[in-house]
Amino acid sequence: MFFVILSSVLTLMHLYVWKRVARDTTRPGRARWALTGVVVGLGVLLVATLILPRALDTPEPRWLAWLGYVWFGAVVYLVLALLVLEPVRLALRRWVRREPPAQEAPVVNRRLFLARASAAAAGATALGVTGFGVHTALSAPDVLRVPVTLRRLGAGFDGYRIAVVSDIHLGALLGRAHTERIVRMINETEPDLVAIVGDLVDGSVDELGYAAEPLRDLVSRDGAFFVTGNHEYFVNDPPSWIRELDRLGVRSLQNESTVIRRGDAAFDLAGVNDIGGARFDEPPDFDRALAAADPARPTVLLAHQPVLVDEAAARGVDLQLSGHTHGGQTWPFHYAVRLVQPSLAGLSTFDDTQLYVTRGAGFWGPPLRVGAPPDISVLTLQGE
Repeated sequence: MFFVILSSVLTLMHLYVWKRVARDTTRPGRARWALTGVVVGLGVLLVATLILPRALDTPEPRWLAWLGYVWFGAVVYLVLALLVLEPVRLALRRWVRREPPAQEAPVVNRRLFLARASAAAAGATALGVTGFGVHTALSAPDVLRVPVTLRRLGAGFDGYRIAVVSDIHLGALLGRAHTERIVRMINETEPDLVAIVGDLVDGSVDELGYAAEPLRDLVSRDGAFFVTGNHEYFVNDPPSWIRELDRLGVRSLQNESTVIRRGDAAFDLAGVNDIGGARFDEPPDFDRALAAADPARPTVLLAHQPVLVDEAAARGVDLQLSGHTHGGQTWPFHYAVRLVQPSLAGLSTFDDTQLYVTRGAGFWGPPLRVGAPPDISVLTLQGE
């Protein structure tokens, strides 16, 4: 059903692009046929990229992924630009129709000119936004330094640094070099603890194990910890990634907690599985994850999706660290993300629980980020 809906939407988008870019801008003849062939070819390319590898259960060729996903982003912005220009074009067409009958031949030329001008303007806009988005997505993540005040935090943790990274999305477009850069940037911040809050990979260990290997080089006093995101459950064997990360020295918190100590001071670090784990009978279990937490000390929870903050607040969690949203990734789609998540990015408060959401260090789908650059966040804890 998902494939049917997706194919229908893509078909409608390409039909609209064909009408506005090919049919309305040309007279019958070779030019129209050529433009039609280009639009059809790009549509087939996109369908092949999005659907065929999943339908056939085969890895995506890297070249196909790059071409298809870049066009995916470009066609979305092309459609948006055409829709924005549509009222202007229609208003000018009505003005053209009011010309005297003697001007009939020039009227036809003017209408063709309006169609071509609006299509060219939309194309230039889409090309510019897509180029900017690709550059932003592939650039080094911003390093954000965020002070966070926690109740009951012992003096031994004043200045304690937690490096938070999420949504690395290793896959056909992002590989080992992406991981190496992230590891290098995290290590340069000299963190006390590293929290990887889900969506590390978009594929199996066999496909992406090599790309994840640099994680073994993470350096922090208290280690690196991981919780699953929804994408970890897109593979047929999610536990294989837990075993692989354990081999790389990254500890997974699967509905469990551990105690982080500094002398007599301590806080509980807990982690819950992503909501997507329900498919494998591994849903988030807050009661189990927080069973050993001591209410006399702060609790920091790793949970991939910000929407879980309600459950965290009901159980007195002091700080939840999340990702998942990508900060919206591409404007204007952050409006849709904001409808289903309580926060897009940054630090916010729900009841007595603070929620920090990182925009993530990678991307998913089109290799674009517009209005939501990637980040690695370093949270510096301080007591009240």
